[in-house]
Amino acid sequence: QVQVVESGGGLVQAGGSLRLSCAASGSIIRRIDDMGWYRQAPGKQRELVAAITSGGRTNYVDSAKGRFTISRDNAKNTVYLQMNNLKPEDTAVYYCHVDVVSWSMREYDYWGQGTQVTVSS
Repeated sequence: QVQVVESGGGLVQAGGSLRLSCAASGSIIRRIDDMGWYRQAPGKQRELVAAITSGGRTNYVDSAKGRFTISRDNAKNTVYLQMNNLKPEDTAVYYCHVDVVSWSMREYDYWGQGTQVTVSS
C-alpha cells in the first residue's frame, strides 16, 4: 500500500558528511504528518534522531543538535537528513518513519528498510 524507500547511507570518515533521503509513495496517501529518522546501533535500542512535522517544526536528539538538519518536501512526500561533522558514534542503521493519513482518514505508520551509515575514525 505504501512504499518507503531510503537512500544515501555509506562509509565516511569522521568529520565528513552524508545526506539521507526517504521517499514515501502509495495510492492511499492523502497526506503525511510527522516524518522522522531513527537509528539503531549494534546492541542498542532504536532511538529517534530527528523529526519534522508537516508544518516544518523540528526536534533533534541532543547528540545531533548543531550537526544534523532534517527537512522535507511535502510535494514529493520526501524527508531528508543532512548529517555534518559525523562521528564514529553516529555509526548505525538509519530508519525512516512516516505517519500517513489515508483518503479514508485512517492513520498508519510505516518504516523504511534501513540504510547503513558507518563513520570511521
